[in-house]
Amino acid sequence: MASRRDDTPPPRTADSESAVLRGFLDYLRASIAKKVEGAPDPEARTAAVPSGTNLLGLLTHLTAVESATFLGAQVADWQATFKAADEDGVADVVARYRDTVERANRVLDQHPDLGTPLPRPGRPGPAPTVRWALAHLIEETGRHAGHADILRELIDGATGR
Repeated sequence: MASRRDDTPPPRTADSESAVLRGFLDYLRASIAKKVEGAPDPEARTAAVPSGTNLLGLLTHLTAVESATFLGAQVADWQATFKAADEDGVADVVARYRDTVERANRVLDQHPDLGTPLPRPGRPGPAPTVRWALAHLIEETGRHAGHADILRELIDGATGR
């Protein structure tokens, strides 16, 4: 298996805290979508590790995290979010993720103050602030982007961001 490396450097963002956080989150979002995009199916949905983790499951999970965090969706079973539907191909999962990210960014555009709580209609408990949500999504997306790096390299040797 030959290694194919295609790196994109971290973003050079503006000086504001919001621009830095959003810049790094968008960088990670693009990195993981690119990592999954073009992966061969069924390998993209096949577990390469004993935990059952696979590329489509990771991106399906991150779509649910974005939806819950920024769009107010409720998730009853987080473990179930790690499995793509049988009928979903790679392009479907990537498109759904990118659409969710676009909708999440529209919510963020409406809440430029990082201390503002995000809207959570019908959900109990205090709403997280925009700052907390951005930090959480950077952590969550970065963690799973690392998993995706390893899985994609195991599938076809593709490396890089």
